[in-house]
Amino acid sequence: MEGSLRLPLLIVILASLMSPSMAEIKTLEISDDSRQVILFENFGFNHRGTVAIALSGVSISSPAAAPAIDPSLLGFFLVSDESLIQAAYDSQQNPNPSSYPDCVLKSPYVDVLFTFESLSPPPPGGAYNNSFTVSHPDEYSLYFANCGPGAAAVTMSVRTETYNTLPDGSRDYLSVGKSPVPSLYTFFAVAYAVFLGGWIYLTMFQNRLSSHGIHYLMAGLLLSKALYLVFAAEDQHYIRQTGTPHGWDIPFYLFQFLKGVLLFTVIVLIGTGWSFLKPFLQEREKKVLMIVIPLQIIANIASVVIGETGPFIRDWVTWNQVFLLIDIICCCTVLFPIIWSIRSLRETSKTDGKAARNLMKLTLFRQFYIIVIGYLYFTRIVVYALGTITSYKYRWVSVAAEEIVSLLFYMFMFYMFRPAERNQYFMLDEEEEEAAELALREEEFEL
Repeated sequence: MEGSLRLPLLIVILASLMSPSMAEIKTLEISDDSRQVILFENFGFNHRGTVAIALSGVSISSPAAAPAIDPSLLGFFLVSDESLIQAAYDSQQNPNPSSYPDCVLKSPYVDVLFTFESLSPPPPGGAYNNSFTVSHPDEYSLYFANCGPGAAAVTMSVRTETYNTLPDGSRDYLSVGKSPVPSLYTFFAVAYAVFLGGWIYLTMFQNRLSSHGIHYLMAGLLLSKALYLVFAAEDQHYIRQTGTPHGWDIPFYLFQFLKGVLLFTVIVLIGTGWSFLKPFLQEREKKVLMIVIPLQIIANIASVVIGETGPFIRDWVTWNQVFLLIDIICCCTVLFPIIWSIRSLRETSKTDGKAARNLMKLTLFRQFYIIVIGYLYFTRIVVYALGTITSYKYRWVSVAAEEIVSLLFYMFMFYMFRPAERNQYFMLDEEEEEAAELALREEEFEL
């Protein structure tokens, strides 16, 4: 029993730590939901922020033998990140559970907006509509709390609206730290469009005879990335202006899917040397593609569910876990073809008498392997850490860091495997051959 006294507050802390920043007008139906806390929004407010909540059709059901439910035990509240940190600190410093309230609505760390005592008429069929001003700038999480005894379940229609009022009186539905994101996406969309133009000139005109199938696939990757950023910028701008989801949903998710599939496919094909060093794929390499592409389809389905819903649905955490697990599997899978190519080049260098050529190829694939690992590590771990530890005012920094590193990765990969009329791997003299053979012997001795 004592452990349950702290449970509501701990659930709030954990849920807020894993929730993303969201900034849209949300309209949803909750049916027979008995969860203790439900997270609706996580939003960064300026000094003129507003939270608007409208409820209708509110009803509460409980087991027949249960006592009447006190309406003051159900309601909505805001809690800031600073208060969450203080609550977590106090929970560690004070081991006495009796000092914690058995309802999070009675915690000194939360700002209660209203309870079901304010509904008119009372449930069933209760309704409520009001706006609340957030005078202290910070990042807040909006929750519904249900401290009713037993298995009390709530049914209601909820409309939430969170926004900041700008000096000109207009509303900004993007969190403070996300306001620069549309401009960032627009900038990088232009950067990739210029990149694509240069790549087309290089492959189609300047070195057309030296271009291979992989180079045209790389052009498709740049195109899908540029279009994804265009629609992402439009999507975020539309949210900022209207608060409703979204602008062009289908193109956005389509190019998000194509971008992910083409990126992993290009990494796999370059890692195998397809088209650039050999015209065919081995059976095991085909299997890698047959694993990666379906996984990307599932990952994008999970991404759509996450993007179109929110933490208020029961399975939202599960969908996030599915997306994370699949992304990790894809990241690990695409490394195998590069490792296979490195091993193959090391073995053939001992027998085919072309030591210098193989040493150059071996060096190339080693560099590519390191760059891919660094890119995947940064975009999956460092970017998440930046989004977690930076102030809510600078959440755009993680977006900028991810796009900068992605652009640098693309530029490095495209430069390494660009079409060239005089390929350095085939223009080697006898002295380079002898030096390469010596280097390979030394490497074999070290291994």
